[in-house]
Amino acid sequence: MPTAPPELDRLLGLDVYATQTNGIGGKIRGEIEDFQVEELLVDGSKAHIISLGKEAPALGATLERQRHLLCVLVKQNWDTFIAAKNVASQLGLGQNSLQIAGIKDAKAVTAQYVTIENLTNEDIANVNVRGVQMRSVGYLRNSLSVFYLLGNHFKIKITGITQKRVTVNEQVNQIINEVTQFGGIPNFYGHQRFGTTRPITHLVGKALIDGKFEEAAFLFLAKPSPDEHSESRQARIELQQTHDFKAALEHYPKQLRYERLMLKSLNENPNEFVKAFNVLPMKLQILFVQAYQSYLFNRFLSERVKADLPLNKAEVGDLIVGVERTGLPMVNMSQTVTAQSQNRVNEAIAAGKMRLALPIVGFKQKLSSGIMGEIEQRVLQQEDVNMNGFYVAVNSKLGGKGSLRTALAPVNNFKQIEISEDNNGLTVSLSFMLLRGCYATVLLREIIKPQNLVIAGF
Repeated sequence: MPTAPPELDRLLGLDVYATQTNGIGGKIRGEIEDFQVEELLVDGSKAHIISLGKEAPALGATLERQRHLLCVLVKQNWDTFIAAKNVASQLGLGQNSLQIAGIKDAKAVTAQYVTIENLTNEDIANVNVRGVQMRSVGYLRNSLSVFYLLGNHFKIKITGITQKRVTVNEQVNQIINEVTQFGGIPNFYGHQRFGTTRPITHLVGKALIDGKFEEAAFLFLAKPSPDEHSESRQARIELQQTHDFKAALEHYPKQLRYERLMLKSLNENPNEFVKAFNVLPMKLQILFVQAYQSYLFNRFLSERVKADLPLNKAEVGDLIVGVERTGLPMVNMSQTVTAQSQNRVNEAIAAGKMRLALPIVGFKQKLSSGIMGEIEQRVLQQEDVNMNGFYVAVNSKLGGKGSLRTALAPVNNFKQIEISEDNNGLTVSLSFMLLRGCYATVLLREIIKPQNLVIAGF
């Protein structure tokens, strides 16, 4: 039996492992190049990290000039939003002129599609951002959105493994066999949704839905973490003790860009915490509430597993969704399982035509009923959640309507490419594909079963 998940996992609602095989240990992101992500679109297009020469057409892109220029953006060790902002800035455009289909890992080498409004192929040559490459594909009438995104293909190296080669090979195979029998991995929200070195995003979101903007601000600005840089940690501790925004603005490191934006606003208007949040990019503001919704979803899913309820079968009262031919779930088309429909639904789940879903709580999303509904109600009571709080009255754009998310994430095209060895131990190279919204780190935590997530590179 594997050891229990580490404390940081449990703080994020990841209370369980799905697989019973011991992990292989090791770490990810020993080098940035060890974690590679290439985006896949619903039409089969793939954004390659290494150019194959002339970019293959995607989404029907043409050479004829139209409103939106489709490009491949390759970035290394960049937050998606910051990379997009820097590219737009170099082109003399607002950040909203550049549209993406999905957010990619920051500590990685990633390739994804972007569209840029009112730009030409020639303009792309002016982009010169360190660690960023732009390649033109063609022109589109419409901008890119999440609806065009199928998923991501991952190439991962797990390094520093101290076990024997034969043991590692057996354990990886056993874990993947377990995952295959389940029909996938539990579809947890991964660590990057919350932050690993400083996992406070969901805590800020909880304070926001409770209408506690001052508490939310001080969580974001001043809650220190033992795993962050000592200069940042000390600056947060001082602000926590003094509430002196002017002094904090002088002491906060320059790389804490978003914190400094808020501090500047609070220095000018010390008690206007709503206004301080409004200086942040809207996408970041929304992520706070989404992170708390994600935490609650993780709690629901963990409690279902602990209750020994299946993820690949439906119980009476469960919510289920249909599946498109692409494999993507149709989360806007759901039904509640009844005693009369249970057998039919489970036949459809076994055939891959339906999947079990759990709620992402919000002011418009109903909960499950039956046994799962009781679990969800119990978690919400433990967390003291006011469902109406997801509509943040002072800024309705922050509020969460809620939705559904499948309980399982299929793992497609898994390959163990090779096992190599150096002075630091074994390295396992893996590749696999996950549908959009699913996290590679959730599969990797099953394979590694890390005891210290920060040291293990999560």
